[in-house]
Amino acid sequence: MERRANRGTGLVGFSAVVLTIGGIFALIEGLTAVYKSSFFTANAVFVFSDLRTWGWIITGLGVAGVISGLAVLSGSEWARWLGVTVAGLSALAQLLFAQAYPVWSLMIMAIDFLVIYGLVAYAGRRSADGASSSYDAYESGGSGKVTDLNERERKSHAA
Repeated sequence: MERRANRGTGLVGFSAVVLTIGGIFALIEGLTAVYKSSFFTANAVFVFSDLRTWGWIITGLGVAGVISGLAVLSGSEWARWLGVTVAGLSALAQLLFAQAYPVWSLMIMAIDFLVIYGLVAYAGRRSADGASSSYDAYESGGSGKVTDLNERERKSHAA
């Protein structure tokens, strides 16, 4: 039972750490775009605005990535969804920023998709498994034997 409750915990923690590190990388990338634009491709054409605007957008997403990555490490459910949202927005921003630095943008997008997978695939199961194991322990009544009660028996048992 304990093995099943811990399933996916490592991938969620890995996703949180990668989200934090990806946020730091985005901060560096965004600030580089704002203050040293000669580092990027000179003839880049963006969907809207210019390199400096995208630098500020990427910087903001980097800050959000660091904050949400650290919040996911705290284990709260809202932080997991914030992490999914920030990673999705980061992937979209990297797609639109790809004209300036294509290979880097593709690598960051791949990392964002890995983070989204890790946070969506296993985090809900972790909390559901924890809730079911604590309920099973309550139902056992300290005897070590878990009883299988249907809903009507549980209600009558509680009353």
